[in-house]
Amino acid sequence: MAKIYLDPGHGGTDPGAVANGLQEKVLTLKIALKTRDILNRDYEGHSIRMSRTSDTTRSLSQRTNDANSWGADYFVSIHINAGGGTGYEDYIYNGSVSNNTITYRDKLHAEVMKQVDFRNRGKKRANFHVLRQSSMPAVLTENGFIDTTADANKLKSDAYLDRIALGHANGIAQALGLKRKSGSGGSGKQGYVEVITPSLWTYNTANWDDKAVIVNEGEVFTVARDKFKVGNGHMYQLKSGLYITASTQYVRYYTK
Repeated sequence: MAKIYLDPGHGGTDPGAVANGLQEKVLTLKIALKTRDILNRDYEGHSIRMSRTSDTTRSLSQRTNDANSWGADYFVSIHINAGGGTGYEDYIYNGSVSNNTITYRDKLHAEVMKQVDFRNRGKKRANFHVLRQSSMPAVLTENGFIDTTADANKLKSDAYLDRIALGHANGIAQALGLKRKSGSGGSGKQGYVEVITPSLWTYNTANWDDKAVIVNEGEVFTVARDKFKVGNGHMYQLKSGLYITASTQYVRYYTK
């Protein structure tokens, strides 16, 4: 039974970064709870413990001591960045680490980047307490910049937080070799995209220059191929054979 420790950064008297009407402590808790729920919905063979499940104050030592005493197999600390940049990055300890620490982080990074259209800021190392003091493989993720308008607008979307959480859940599952529950596919079920902008181009091929027909707000299409990278953006392939942008500015992805 794999033991997963989810650590929503900050909380209680420590709001973390604050900007654009958002608080880091609120966002990290939402992402962590969604990650927990996806793991429990789609995978088996694990147990999950969280440093907090509500807006409570937890010191850094309380978090790592709790994970260490529980005997966690993977420590995942979830944060939102600040400082005027843009994009996603993650960290492991900048000292001596196990091979699993590196492998686990590589899998998590790849799965998060499959789900989001944040700029990829890369895989980094740092001397953070939760990475240094955890006795198991540990990673700290930075999911967009709260003080950058473009990133903040994405973080204001609950559907976008779902995508971030799905990336975390799938990455953790891959790292620990969790088995999918019977009947659970890519994101759990059949995917669909709904157009949420007045009009939108579709494409004949996975090429932004190969425009096909315009679709309209409210139209829903069945996804044949999940989100994949095309140039500087991402697309879905539709059951019809056409392609459509995966940008959450223009479409909403959901399953049923």
